[in-house]
Amino acid sequence: MPGKRALSGGGRAYVGFWFHCAPNPYTYLFRGTPLYIQLLICYTGLYGLEVVQDNALLNQFFRNALNCTLLAFVLNTCAYTVEIFAGAIRNIPHGEIEAARAYGLHGWRLNLFVVIPAALRRSLPAYSNEMILMLHATSLAFTATIGDILKVARDANAATFLTFQSFGIAALLYMLLSFALVGLFRLAEQRWMRFLVPTRG
Repeated sequence: MPGKRALSGGGRAYVGFWFHCAPNPYTYLFRGTPLYIQLLICYTGLYGLEVVQDNALLNQFFRNALNCTLLAFVLNTCAYTVEIFAGAIRNIPHGEIEAARAYGLHGWRLNLFVVIPAALRRSLPAYSNEMILMLHATSLAFTATIGDILKVARDANAATFLTFQSFGIAALLYMLLSFALVGLFRLAEQRWMRFLVPTRG
């Protein structure tokens, strides 16, 4: 079919050329620039554009600090998530694809029932790291005057001058949230990646 090509190896199955290449500039841009700069652009830079100020919907959206912060975080983490899932798809063993084709699965059925479920399972460990890194990155939200954990700690430090206690409690909260995420992903890995554990003969 025009505009499509078969990619050799593993889970790189029959995808459109533009669908395959279009995300690359997006992922390169957001993985190649610091999240802090992306947050500043979303919070202060985009609102200065005439097209944003002249559009009532965009104007209202970018005047809200929370919207700008969420936009920056979502765009950043999506760029890394795309690469995590793409890597998982590329690393699916070729034997699994051939076995699925032998059972008569081709095209979108092959992707829907074999490639995507297998890639989602294999990407769990890497995606858990991305979730924890994004949790830690929320400490940048104070830049947009969002009342996150770090902003509360800074306000407490400014009011009491108890620096160790204020930031120590903030660090403890981040650590507890990180351990909670690690525990949830460990449970998910035990349930959905059990097929990768070697069995004793």
